[in-house]
Amino acid sequence: MTEVVVSRSGPILELRLDRAAKKNALTFAMYEALTSALLQARSDAGVRVALISGNGETFCAGNDIADFMTPRSDFGAAPPSRFIEALVAFDKPLIAAVHGPAVGIGATMLLHCDLVYASTTARLRMPFVSLGLVPEAGSSLLLPRRVGDAVAAEILLLGAWVDAGRALELRLVNSVFPSATELIAFARARASDLAASPVQALRATRALLKGDPSAVRARIAEEALAFAKSLTSAEAKEAFAAFLERRAPDFSKLV
Repeated sequence: MTEVVVSRSGPILELRLDRAAKKNALTFAMYEALTSALLQARSDAGVRVALISGNGETFCAGNDIADFMTPRSDFGAAPPSRFIEALVAFDKPLIAAVHGPAVGIGATMLLHCDLVYASTTARLRMPFVSLGLVPEAGSSLLLPRRVGDAVAAEILLLGAWVDAGRALELRLVNSVFPSATELIAFARARASDLAASPVQALRATRALLKGDPSAVRARIAEEALAFAKSLTSAEAKEAFAAFLERRAPDFSKLV
């Protein structure tokens, strides 16, 4: 059973995370499916817009912990890294419809989207430090650019939750809707608007808004090295063990 539903409506490609029982936590197989869909959409002239959403009450709970318990020597080539590169390389409008919590990569992927719409239940969190890890997906660069250094520090250092209202205030999302039904309907309408726009002018404008991606790629590479190292740290091992054992982590005796 696929846990990423890929569908096509004319020029609009929809990617829906469909692992609701596990809060849409991303497995390596799901990363591979998302990456493949984005790469195909990029090379298909018939696809003009992509829309990412999640099935159920959670947009995305982040990485599936089980897939990160075994250290990898090829972290830069792992499915999550390939997905992040696919986001950076995607040169067509990308929209996200966020219903419910968006945690970890569920939140950082939004920084690569052109338009982000949310329901009132949406909440964003980047809890990397609390897991003994560092930020990924270029978020240590993109988040301060978006919200400023002080707010970025609050979100990344403290792992603070950002509810839908605050996310709108910080311009992390474009609009907030009272229900999932209204959210997805509006996101699809905006996708249709973009799909009907002049293709070359739209993509050129998007490229100008994004700017040179080299700084983002460089930061992603820095983060990936630090992330791979932190995965094998005593802090991460304690955080993961505590998560699986449903207890509070104890970092007091770790140096």
